[in-house]
Amino acid sequence: MLDEQGVRFDKARIGRIGLEEAVFAQSKTAERVAAIVEDAAAEGRRLLLTRLTPQMMAEQPEHVRALLDYDPLSQTAILGELSLPDSPPEIALVTAGTSDARVAAEARRTLAYSGIPAAVVADVGVAGLWRLLEEVEGLRKMSVLLVFAGMDAALPSVVAGLVPGSVIAVPTSVGYGVAEGGRAALDAALSSCAPGVVVVNIDNGYGAACAALRILNSQKALLLQR
Repeated sequence: MLDEQGVRFDKARIGRIGLEEAVFAQSKTAERVAAIVEDAAAEGRRLLLTRLTPQMMAEQPEHVRALLDYDPLSQTAILGELSLPDSPPEIALVTAGTSDARVAAEARRTLAYSGIPAAVVADVGVAGLWRLLEEVEGLRKMSVLLVFAGMDAALPSVVAGLVPGSVIAVPTSVGYGVAEGGRAALDAALSSCAPGVVVVNIDNGYGAACAALRILNSQKALLLQR
C-alpha cells in the first residue's frame, strides 16, 4: 500500500526472504528521505539507508539527523540499535587496496545492520602477494569471503584458489585508463579461472553483503533441518 509520500515499503520482505528492504537514497530528494525515516521511526521500525551522501545527510532536518547513525565513508545511515554478537566472524571482507575501502564499508555496515560481524583484511592486493599469504590461515576459516578489487581485479581469483569458503567478487571503480569505472575489474571477475567465484556489480557492497547473508541463512536453515 502506498503511503502519502508515494512509497510502497516492503515491510514483509524479511519474512519472505530473510532480508529487510533497504532505502537506496541516491536520486531521492532530501525531503523524501526525511519522510521515509520519520515514517519508520513513528512505527518503531529499524531502517538501513544506502548511498546517502554527506550533502544529503546535511540537508536532513536536525531531528532526523539525530535519529540516524551515519557513516560518511560507507554513505550509510542506520535507524535503530546495532547489536553484534561476540562470536568469531564467519565472513571476511578482503580488500586489494585502501581505495576499495568505501565499497567494503558499505558491505560491513549492511552486515552489521543484520547482526553479522565481519573480519576485515585490508590492503592485500596481488602487487604485494606476501601480504595476502600472511592472512591465508585465518581466511580459510571463513564461510564467506567478500573480495573487493579494482584495476585488473586479480585478487578474487587468487583468494578463491586458496580458500574453501564461498568467494564473492566485488569489482570496484578504482584504476587508471581502461580500468577506470570498474568495467575491466568486472570483466576480469566474470572470467575468473577459479571455480565457483560469484560476482556482483561494480561498487555493489550492499548487494555483496546481501549475497553473503543469503548464504549464511541457507547454512543455518540446513543445520536446523538436521
